[in-house]
Amino acid sequence: MNNTRKLTAFLTALSLCTLGSCSSQVGSAGNSSTDADFTESTTAVEETTEEITEPETDAVDLSLKGNFYDANGVLLVSSEKQADGTERRVYSEEYGEPFANIITEMSAGYDTTFNDILTENGQSIQLTLDAELQKSIYEYLGEQKIIGSVVVLRTDGSIMSQVSYPSYDPNAVKEQKYDKELAWGEFGNKAFQNYEPGSCFKIMSEVLADKHGIYEQYDEGEWDFGSIPIVNWDHDRNTGYPMSRSLYSGFVNSSNIFFAKTFDQIGTEDVLADLSSIFHFGADEKDDIICDFGSLENNIEIYCDDDLRRSAFGQSYVLTCPIFLAALGREAVFGDMVTPFVVKNIVDTADGKTVIGEGSKSCDVIASIPEQYRENLRNGMQGVGSGLGVYLPEQYKFYAKTGTAETWVDDFLYITGILCNTNDKPETEYADYSKYSENGSYVVVMQIQNPTELGYAFASESQALYRGIVDIVMGKE
Repeated sequence: MNNTRKLTAFLTALSLCTLGSCSSQVGSAGNSSTDADFTESTTAVEETTEEITEPETDAVDLSLKGNFYDANGVLLVSSEKQADGTERRVYSEEYGEPFANIITEMSAGYDTTFNDILTENGQSIQLTLDAELQKSIYEYLGEQKIIGSVVVLRTDGSIMSQVSYPSYDPNAVKEQKYDKELAWGEFGNKAFQNYEPGSCFKIMSEVLADKHGIYEQYDEGEWDFGSIPIVNWDHDRNTGYPMSRSLYSGFVNSSNIFFAKTFDQIGTEDVLADLSSIFHFGADEKDDIICDFGSLENNIEIYCDDDLRRSAFGQSYVLTCPIFLAALGREAVFGDMVTPFVVKNIVDTADGKTVIGEGSKSCDVIASIPEQYRENLRNGMQGVGSGLGVYLPEQYKFYAKTGTAETWVDDFLYITGILCNTNDKPETEYADYSKYSENGSYVVVMQIQNPTELGYAFASESQALYRGIVDIVMGKE
């Protein structure tokens, strides 16, 4: 090996010790931006005169935009210089399509959000997402003809998978610039778009009922109070109406009337205050959840008593996204909501492995359910889960809530489920995720935006599709 190569190798190593911390302005189209701080991590390098025997490799052009890697170090996105001197992003042939609508500049994804980091000389990003899981779920949605999204969240707040179907081949797009249709049209990131959540909202409504001491309601199946009646999903088939319902029965049987009457009794002011303080949910900017990839901007507006009642089951002016539902599921079972994030580490572009900067904060608690209201909610969610036919290994418990939402597009179906490992210590911070499956839990949210095409009227009818996703997630065990 010649002296020039020895000197180059030494200077490259030395540069790793001098890279400082960086701060990036992040956000995505239609969302507020925020500062994501990344602190410096240095490694001592000693000069050596020993012969370096590693094989020759192509030099990395550090003037190009940095790369994206998955949680296991799989290269997802890189850059190459064109003949005319311009730069073009190159997406993995195997994983490009499953990641396109969350990463590319065309879709206002991470390539835009983290541009400042990636254009800092020699810096790349290791994401928390698992490429193989992302691909497997994406292919499953395609096979089942599901238009919608799936979010898988680890209990430290890291997003393991964020799939939106359909997507597109990013390498086939000629102009690599923001495209409104790719960002918000058929191929937009549905996991990050707000719609009515339906009865998944009752996770929050159940806690508010418990907090205000409301444990029983008279349920007629159809509540006609002078305007458009509020009806339960089974009002025309359940011969048991009218009946007296407990809080547990109201939750497990997803009674709209139980929770509409509950919100009516609590009142608008206390409902909004409790949603904000316990669940970080509201229409005010202070209730936005500032994530490294952008802001989760939920919405609830109450202009009249009817709005208040219908908000209790996730309708009227209530809007949120599957990523928030994943964070909510985490809080429902473990008691604390943590900020979702996708940046695991800042890594050296030269090798894609050397960590040169910290990623986003994990286990970042931003809201909590008071201890005395947790058990009833967990019992209710375990009751719902028991009816979905999900079978897990012995050390797991399954908690869930289904939701059927009337949106301005069509009815959407949701299942928010938690595959809870009884050995999980949710405050654990992970240097990497190689051993996460030993004790870790998974929050799995499925959203179906085309249930009519699939022949489903209610979320509970889609349980077989949900079980298929759970099998994929647990297949990584």
